[in-house]
Amino acid sequence: MTKDDYQPAYNDLIGDILKKHEKEGGMDNLSGSGKPLSREYFSGDTFQHFQRIAKDAGYKPYWLELQYEISEAMSNLEKIYKDNRTLDIEKELQKINDKIFEYNKTCPSPMQKAPVTINALKNLAK
Repeated sequence: MTKDDYQPAYNDLIGDILKKHEKEGGMDNLSGSGKPLSREYFSGDTFQHFQRIAKDAGYKPYWLELQYEISEAMSNLEKIYKDNRTLDIEKELQKINDKIFEYNKTCPSPMQKAPVTINALKNLAK
């Protein structure tokens, strides 16, 4: 038996996705196609390059979109609390905490948030 007998077949999932996208015409007429890359793309860290290119293309990570949704929902909940509509508060608080749970699963660990409690809402509304 050789060493290769023990290694599973290599799967290039991203490469397969890109090839399929190209076959479907998804790579036709891309902005900047055929133009040389600037020198700044060749210096520094690969991850930094990815972040810069993604930002230039308008990409937002899912966790960042959730962060904006949570912030907007908290503002709306604060208005509900100030209007003394207590029936809506528990339901809205649960929806926000569900989003926070989803956010914590996808965001970088130093940016994770604690669930919102009714006491935190009272302090926020003061």
